[in-house]
Amino acid sequence: MTNGAILSDIGLEFIQAFLLSLGIGMLLGLERERNPTARAGLRTFTLVSLLGTVGALLAERTGSPWLLAAGLVVVGVMMIAAYLRQPDASDPGTTSVVALLLAFCYGAMIWYGYQTLVVMLAILTTVLLYFKAELRSVSQRLTRRDITSVLQFGVLSLVILPILPDRNFGPYDTLNPYQVWWMVVLISGLGLTGYAALRLVGQRYGAPLLGIFGGLASSTATTLVFARHARDTATLVRLCLVVILTANVVILVRLAGVAAIVQPALLPGLLPILGGGLVAGALFVAWAWFQLDKGEALPELELRNPTELGTALTFAAIYAVVLVLSAALSERAGNLGLYAVAFVSGLTDVDAIVLSSLRLFGQGKLAAGEANTAILIAILANLLFKFGIVAGVAGRGLALRIVAGFLAIAAGCLAGWLAA
Repeated sequence: MTNGAILSDIGLEFIQAFLLSLGIGMLLGLERERNPTARAGLRTFTLVSLLGTVGALLAERTGSPWLLAAGLVVVGVMMIAAYLRQPDASDPGTTSVVALLLAFCYGAMIWYGYQTLVVMLAILTTVLLYFKAELRSVSQRLTRRDITSVLQFGVLSLVILPILPDRNFGPYDTLNPYQVWWMVVLISGLGLTGYAALRLVGQRYGAPLLGIFGGLASSTATTLVFARHARDTATLVRLCLVVILTANVVILVRLAGVAAIVQPALLPGLLPILGGGLVAGALFVAWAWFQLDKGEALPELELRNPTELGTALTFAAIYAVVLVLSAALSERAGNLGLYAVAFVSGLTDVDAIVLSSLRLFGQGKLAAGEANTAILIAILANLLFKFGIVAGVAGRGLALRIVAGFLAIAAGCLAGWLAA
């Protein structure tokens, strides 16, 4: 008799499923055991997870799926009865009931071969259970405006995006409504991440983090706001320098992430450009940070909601126009036409030309070298525009300090472009 046949006779081929079910139940139960008001703890959760696996096994082998449904109902009724018998005004038990039902379902899913998914979901469930106080604190700090931002992003990504046609229209066959709006969702999502981080973390973790989150949300707005602070309060010049430079270094990280999502094939040639600017800029930011008086108070940074429909439509229009112009001038005027569009567009919005270059590369209308050069020009033009903001708003004091940082970022990008 073979080893496989022996294992089959005694049921040991199922041991992995049951051990994983045991571990999942213990993971969830360990967290609930710490809650004194919970009616189910380590042992109950472990047994219920095992019950789910056994129920799935029996349902499959007997061809009776109702056994699994009956087990789920029994577990739910059992927990509800426990809370009705010993009610607790501070804990109605809904969380524990749902968690126990999930433990049963996870046990069943393990038997049906969804082990990796179950592990991910079980860890996520445990995190949600464990960080109850922190999640409540976050929800209490959210304002009506914050919730509106999340809902607006949901409309942009889950309502508008799915109904748009996914085919090319317009001049040079470059406009795809679905792709255009997907870029809007991507940029809005990055902006919302920075916006939410600023709202939740606030100003208390220092200039570098404020610059990072401000750069994710809007580097232009961050540059403008802190240029005003430097103009109004002379003692904040060094702090504003760190925030503005950090926000503009973060752009390079953001662009790398966008390229990795939209057109990963271009990333190997683009990384030296973005990486060179990132290293040079980060070194300058570190030097400026060490020169900073850490006791300086951080002014508030208020940003516009990045998911407002007006903002989204404006970006979509800019992106579509830049996409068509890039394709037209690239075809009629060659590289010089494309680079002219990259410079003009990059002055105010680096995202639109970068996304356009990535899109045209994906369509085979741009070579990798041309796309990388267009993105480099857009980055340099954007730095020039930001320097103009600083010089015009904050004046000579901050401008003389920040020009060295911007030149370091530009030199790093150029060095990476030459080396690529």
